[in-house]
Amino acid sequence: MGRPTTLFEGLCGHALSLGAEMIEVEYKDGREWVFARTGNIGVGIADYPSSSADAEELLESLSSAGKKPIRAVLNGQVYLLKVRTFDSFGEDAYEVRINKAPKLDPSSPPSFTAKQGQYLAFIHHYTKTHRRAPAETDLQRYFHVSPPSIHEMIKTLERNSLIERTLGQARSIRLLVQPEHLPPLE
Repeated sequence: MGRPTTLFEGLCGHALSLGAEMIEVEYKDGREWVFARTGNIGVGIADYPSSSADAEELLESLSSAGKKPIRAVLNGQVYLLKVRTFDSFGEDAYEVRINKAPKLDPSSPPSFTAKQGQYLAFIHHYTKTHRRAPAETDLQRYFHVSPPSIHEMIKTLERNSLIERTLGQARSIRLLVQPEHLPPLE
C-alpha cells in the first residue's frame, strides 16, 4: 500500500508552485522556519513551533530523506527530494533540492513487485481492449479491493514512474512500461 502525502511533500509542492527549486528549513526562536528558494531569493512559506507535531513530522521526513532521496509526485510530476544538512549558527538546517526524476529507459525492464505487475498488466489489457484507460472503479472490480487500496496503488505506480496521469482528468492513466516487460495477467 502506498503512503499518504506528507507535510514535507506538501511544502515541496507549494515551493514548486511558487517557482522555487528548493526549500530550506532552519531553527530560530523556538520555531522551524521553511523558505522556498530560487537562487539567492527566499520566501517564507511556513513556520512551526519546534515542539509541535508538525515540526516533529517535518524533521523526521528531512532526516529520512537525508539518508535516501524520496520520490514524490508533486503537481502531477515525479520528483526526487534530496536533503543536505548544514550548520546554521550552531543548529542543524536543511536544504532540500527538488529535481524532476529521470525518465525510465524504455528498453530495460523496470523493477516492480508481482502485485504491481498485475495492476500494470490489467491497465495494459483494459486500455488495449476498450481503447481508453481504466477508471479506478474498473480496477476495484477486477482486483476486489477497496477504493482507498486502488488509489494508493495508483499513486505508488505513478511515484515509481511506471504510469503517469493527467491531474483532474478521468481515465488518464498512461502506461510507461513496455508491454514486453509486463507479466501475464492472472
